[in-house]
Amino acid sequence: MTDASQVLDVERVRALFDLRANYNALFGGGYEDDPYPIWADLREQAPVHPGVVHELTGFEGPAFFHGLPYPDRPHFSAFSYAACDSVYRNDKVFASSPVAIELSTDDVSPLNSLLSMGGNQHRRYRSLVQPSFVPARAQWWIKNWIETTVGILIDSFQDRGRAELNVDFCAAIPVLTITGSFGVPVEQALDIREALGDPSKVVEIIRPIVSARRESPEDDLISILVEAEIKDEDGTTHRLTDAEIYSFSVLLLTAGSGTTWKQMGITLAALLQRPEMLQAVRDDRALLRPAIEESLRWMPTDPMFSRWVTEDIDFHGVHVPKGSVLHICLGAANRDPARWERPDDFEITRSPKPSLAFGNGAHICLGMHVARAEMTVGINALLDRLPNLRLDPDAEPPRYIGFYERGATAIPVVFG
Repeated sequence: MTDASQVLDVERVRALFDLRANYNALFGGGYEDDPYPIWADLREQAPVHPGVVHELTGFEGPAFFHGLPYPDRPHFSAFSYAACDSVYRNDKVFASSPVAIELSTDDVSPLNSLLSMGGNQHRRYRSLVQPSFVPARAQWWIKNWIETTVGILIDSFQDRGRAELNVDFCAAIPVLTITGSFGVPVEQALDIREALGDPSKVVEIIRPIVSARRESPEDDLISILVEAEIKDEDGTTHRLTDAEIYSFSVLLLTAGSGTTWKQMGITLAALLQRPEMLQAVRDDRALLRPAIEESLRWMPTDPMFSRWVTEDIDFHGVHVPKGSVLHICLGAANRDPARWERPDDFEITRSPKPSLAFGNGAHICLGMHVARAEMTVGINALLDRLPNLRLDPDAEPPRYIGFYERGATAIPVVFG
C-alpha cells in the first residue's frame, strides 16, 4: 500500500481546507454564529422575503457568491420547504443561469459548464456523465479509489492513538477520490485543490491527461468524457471538444473536492458529540445511513443556492418580477417544522423524508451517491479500526462555522 507521506502534506491540507482561509472566506467562512434561529424567525414570518440571505440574517456577508454579483437586479430569498422545493422543480421559471450559455474555450470556470445550463442542453450534457454517478456505480468508485484512500489515511495515524479527523481524514478523502478518478497522480492532488481559484491552472494539469486518454482510454472519468458522444439540436453527433472536457472537469473537480469533506466532518462531529448515538451506530451499522441523511438535513454544508427568474410570477405571497434573482435557503427549508417534528434536533431514528441537501429537480447533485459512498466507507472504517473512538477531552471541541459554506472546526479525537 502507498506510504501515507505520498498522499498528503498535512500542513498544506490544513491551509487549503481551512474554512477561514482566503478561498473559503469568499463564501463567508469567517462567520461563527448560528444562523438557524434567525432563519427560523424569517421562515415563520413568511416563506419568501425580499433581499439576500446573508443580509436578511444580519451578516455583512462575503465578497462573492453565485447570484450575488448582480446588485442591480431585485433579490428575493425563500426559506420554507414548500417554497424552496417548488423553485427546484420549476427550472423553466427559475433558471440556473441568467442567460443561455454555450461552452466557451476561454472560460473554464464551473459557471461555464453543466451548472449553468438549462432545458434540453442541460439534459444532453448531463446524460454523458450521469451513468458514472448512479448508485449502481458506487462500487466502481469504492473499489477503485475510496477504499484505498480511506485505508491509507487511517494507516497514517492509527498507531498514534489520536488524530484531527477534519483534516487528517475528512478533507483528504474526496479530493484524492475525485482527482484519482481523473487520472491525476497523487502528488498533484493538492495542486488541483490549490488551483481551483484559477481554473486555467487546473486545465494545465489535466491537459496532458486528456491528450493521453485520447490516444489510449483507461477506466476513469477522463476516458469517459473523451469517448462520450453528444447529439446536437440538429441531430448531428460529435465527441466533446477539449474545451467542453475542461469545463466538465473543472466543475467535477471543484464539486468533488469542495463539499463532501465538510459534510463528513459535520456528521462525525454530530455523532462524537452524542456518544450514545455514536455507540448505537457502532453496534448497528444500518444506522449509519440514516445518520448521514440526518446530517444532510440538519446542517447541509452548502445551505444556499440561487436561481434567475425568467418571467413575472406571484410566488408564495410575493410578486417576483422577471430578471430577479431568487435565493434558495435550503438550510432553513431542511428545518421546516411543517415537514419535520423537532427539526432543530439531530435525531437519526426519525422517519425518513427526503431533504433538499442535494437540491432537487433537473439539477439535483450529480455526485450525491459518490458523496454518500465516501462518507459511509470512511465512517465505517473509523469505527472498525479505531476502538473507543471519542472526542479528545483535553482539546477544544468542534464548532460549526461558515455561512454559505458551513463545516466543523477541528475534530480532535483519541482512541484505543
